[in-house]
Amino acid sequence: MKTGYGYRVFQVINYFFLALCGLVTLVPFLYVILVSFTDATEYMTSPIVIIPKHWSLASYEYIFSTSTFMRSMGVSAFLAIVGTACSLIVTSALAYAISRKRLKGRKFFQVSILITMLFSAGMIPNFLLIDSLGLMNSIWSLIIPSLTSAWYVLLMKNFFSEIPDELEEAARIDGCTDIGVFIKVILPVSTSALAAFGLFYAVGYWNTYFNAILYINNDALRPMQVVLQLMLITSSTQMADPSVAAMLESEANIPPQVIKMAAVVVSSLPIVMVYPFLQKYFIKGMMVGSVKG
Repeated sequence: MKTGYGYRVFQVINYFFLALCGLVTLVPFLYVILVSFTDATEYMTSPIVIIPKHWSLASYEYIFSTSTFMRSMGVSAFLAIVGTACSLIVTSALAYAISRKRLKGRKFFQVSILITMLFSAGMIPNFLLIDSLGLMNSIWSLIIPSLTSAWYVLLMKNFFSEIPDELEEAARIDGCTDIGVFIKVILPVSTSALAAFGLFYAVGYWNTYFNAILYINNDALRPMQVVLQLMLITSSTQMADPSVAAMLESEANIPPQVIKMAAVVVSSLPIVMVYPFLQKYFIKGMMVGSVKG
């Protein structure tokens, strides 16, 4: 198809504008990465770093040697792995149940799930609930409240509804029970949906912050995002947290700003590395699960 001169000019301007927007959004990320690899002496003489003249891994070596950061990283990893697994089990099981037309009270359950998307109890009732269950200062207080999402349940329910009934009937002829059909037939053909929602859950658990502020007072159970926020407060105000302040006081004379930049890079890297492997499942799962209802 032939295009006119005006259309080609518009395309050039459009691509240039989009490339400029992309570059502007990338600059802060590049700055964080460059500062994290900057030598401490160079940063102290010139805090504005464009391209470091002297590269250094001292900030990364230091944060990996501190117990506070490594402990918080372990907590976040536990939340991302165990929390995502539990959420996928609960979400997929509930979605499969309400996707079966033979389920008695199916519409009631669907409406009940939908209501939770429109109304919520609020912060104080949730806090009182967690406290009454004895989950305060427990790692499970960061998993159970986020165990499932009504929106993800409905999307996955749509995905399961599109699976041919013949697969389930064939499994039942072979003697499978409802649980057997779900585990041996439904889940293996739902890899794309599970990967897509698993990525969402993993990112949510890895970035857990607000619930940790509410329910966790134990230093040993702080996830990484809370430690990063305390690092910012400790270095900019007089409200110093003892464990975080000790981490920022580097014996190698590394500036706190460089340590914070390295911590940000390390905290972002796992999710950035996981996404490329799940991208094809992510796109397929979200498109198929959201077309039909």
